[in-house]
Amino acid sequence: MDEVEITDVDENGDLLEVEEEKQHDLLSSFSLMAGELLSAYGCYLLLALAAGYALLLYLGKRRTGSERGASPAALQDAEAVVRRQEAMEASRRKMQQEQDDKAAIFREKQKQQEEEKRRQKIEEWDSMQLGKSFKGASRRLQSSDEDAGTSGGPGRAKSDKKPLRTSGYAPLSGDGGSCSWRPGRRGPSSGG
Repeated sequence: MDEVEITDVDENGDLLEVEEEKQHDLLSSFSLMAGELLSAYGCYLLLALAAGYALLLYLGKRRTGSERGASPAALQDAEAVVRRQEAMEASRRKMQQEQDDKAAIFREKQKQQEEEKRRQKIEEWDSMQLGKSFKGASRRLQSSDEDAGTSGGPGRAKSDKKPLRTSGYAPLSGDGGSCSWRPGRRGPSSGG
């Protein structure tokens, strides 16, 4: 400490005026320093206080949440969750079984279609070996399938139609038709 004059001592032996002056000087220097800090770093201090407050709120909510987790209501909720999960698993198994059944039916249809194609190819090969047209055999098969599905009405309608041209039609002879050849138009759009 600084040297103090002994003349300013009261009855108890305390320093009065010198000590008060030093306290006043200390307080004024502290207030000046605090003012300078607030003016320079005030926004940072404000943000730090807000972050600390938010952290305290978060920790408080977390602590109450962990205390609440051990309540009997939470245990009942856990049982409900287990029941719900078991019900979801059962419904998933049921849906999977339905999909498996549909897939089995689809595979069976695919096998039948492949067997039918294989049988048609064998018949076409046999007919080709006998000297028949294999396309004709496939047409016969298709027409027999179509005839089985229809009543034969369209087949008869074709025979009742009038032919498009007469039997004596000769396109190169130039007679017997109303059409004749004409030269094209003159001009740049006449081609090549």
